[in-house]
Amino acid sequence: MITFITGNKHKVEEAVNIFKDYDIKLEHIDLGYCEPQGTLEEVAISGAKYACRKLNKPVIVEDAGLFIRALKDFPGTYSSYVQDTLGNTGILKLLEDADDRYAEFRSVIGYCAPNSEPKIFLGKVSGEIALSEKGNLGFAFDPIFYVPDLDKTFGELTTEEKNQFSHRKNSLEKFIKWYSKE
Repeated sequence: MITFITGNKHKVEEAVNIFKDYDIKLEHIDLGYCEPQGTLEEVAISGAKYACRKLNKPVIVEDAGLFIRALKDFPGTYSSYVQDTLGNTGILKLLEDADDRYAEFRSVIGYCAPNSEPKIFLGKVSGEIALSEKGNLGFAFDPIFYVPDLDKTFGELTTEEKNQFSHRKNSLEKFIKWYSKE
């Protein structure tokens, strides 16, 4: 049994769909934790250590962000805050005159069990920032994250379609493969 610590129901839905393909039970607890200013890795490690100590059981936390090359990897670790303040419209406005629209979604899973050091697992997916929002599926930046190979934004993909290759799928699968061997 792994406990996933998050307040984001969309992340839980994605994780449940990924874990169901493996023989690992997942439970969800919304246990707030302080996120230090730092990298995705630092946030994931800090959250996992805190939740593990508080609950005294193995936990995973996930921190993710959108990294846009033309904006020097902004919003990055501030993605949630930027989504709440600027939103997709603000990001599109920042990139109005940009030729380079390359972006990555990155996800870091932090795992911690009692009496052990935390471990991290990074997943990424490459794409571009679309010229406008497309699709009403997914959440946050999904409608502006365009995947050229699919000719669709994440906002046009169902959870099942997105889980074929998303950043969260990549980080969770790395974790699951490691965990299954332990």
